[in-house]
Amino acid sequence: MNDTTQLLRFITAGSVDDGKSTLIGRLLHDSKSIFEDQFSAISKTSEKRGMAAVDLSLLTDGLQAEREQGITIDVAYRYFATPKRKFIIGDTPGHEQYTRNMVTAASTANLVVILVDARRGVLVQTRRHTYLASLVGIPHIVLAVNKMDMVDYSEARFNEICAEYLAFAAQLGLHDITCVPLSALVGDMLVDRGDNLNWYQGTTLMELLENVEIDHDVNTTDFRYPVQWVCRPQTDEHHDFRGFMGRIEAGEVSVGDEITVLPGGKTSKVKEIVTYDGNLQTAYAPQSITLRLTDEIDISRGDMFVKADYLPTVAKEFEAMLCWLSETPLDKNRKYLVKHTTRTAKCLFSGIDYRVDVNTLEQHENPTVNMNDIVHVSMKVQSPLAFDHYQRNRASGSFIVIDEATNNTVAAGMIA
Repeated sequence: MNDTTQLLRFITAGSVDDGKSTLIGRLLHDSKSIFEDQFSAISKTSEKRGMAAVDLSLLTDGLQAEREQGITIDVAYRYFATPKRKFIIGDTPGHEQYTRNMVTAASTANLVVILVDARRGVLVQTRRHTYLASLVGIPHIVLAVNKMDMVDYSEARFNEICAEYLAFAAQLGLHDITCVPLSALVGDMLVDRGDNLNWYQGTTLMELLENVEIDHDVNTTDFRYPVQWVCRPQTDEHHDFRGFMGRIEAGEVSVGDEITVLPGGKTSKVKEIVTYDGNLQTAYAPQSITLRLTDEIDISRGDMFVKADYLPTVAKEFEAMLCWLSETPLDKNRKYLVKHTTRTAKCLFSGIDYRVDVNTLEQHENPTVNMNDIVHVSMKVQSPLAFDHYQRNRASGSFIVIDEATNNTVAAGMIA
């Protein structure tokens, strides 16, 4: 394992008792990614509960309150690695009242594993989780038809569930979907193939996670570089050094490239690309670097470097899909703050167009916006933002809304 090993962020989602926590526990156990003391602890807990086998779901359901209720309340993150790839797993809640938890976890995910109980098939919650995955733009979807052992490993039942799910997903414009039959409890088709699903010719879930192509999940065309910090070292050695620090959110940049600074619109050329390990000729997303320019331009935190051939929209008004995270309802008469990339600006909600029923996908007009609601809004900001549509660039097309009085994050938004 080395520092260049690729990282895959993925989440699991499904209805209550579909087996999300057991699936993650099985992945960790069968890939030899848990310590002996962890396994010993959950073995003792399982024995106290009178279980015949070790309850691997306890590896993720870490909170005592969750264990007592038998559900996963918050997002439980777990980290593991194989020789091919590093992984961050988010085990998201299945209940509708925890929609905000799933949206938060899904916003940075490359892939989502949506679990379906083979006995119950595609449910309302399955459709809700799929809609949320499409809303936040997760590129890859795996439909994991779990508990195949409960339906005698029926190929016909698996095909029936896949056909129904793919028909629904097509309505949302989702195409990169892989269906996998498995049994998280027994371990069939997770890390090892097992002996019960010989009719399935596809890969195991672990093989899929290790080999799914994620290089193109980041926009490689549009150069987007929000300035996080202006670096002016006050030392004799670097008294004339002026660098602009940040992370490349999309595209690439090379020494000599002409860049435009937004929202001001002034142009310059890249003089130097500085990193901790030395200077580079070219840098790519998502590298963190320091750029030096050939011209002295007034640049501050929140400005964005782009290339003239691929300009974003610069505006004070835009429309967005919003997930409301706060227990306090949205108040149209109040001012909020928008944090977009590294720029913060005051904002107003000029319109709340409709609320999406995440279970039926119906649109309800003139809604009151409460916690976990998904709404389409129109917004005005005090100073212009340089943004892309969320589907084109997740980094420059997303933002959070902050309550000015409490400094709490009250919403997550995706520019439509």
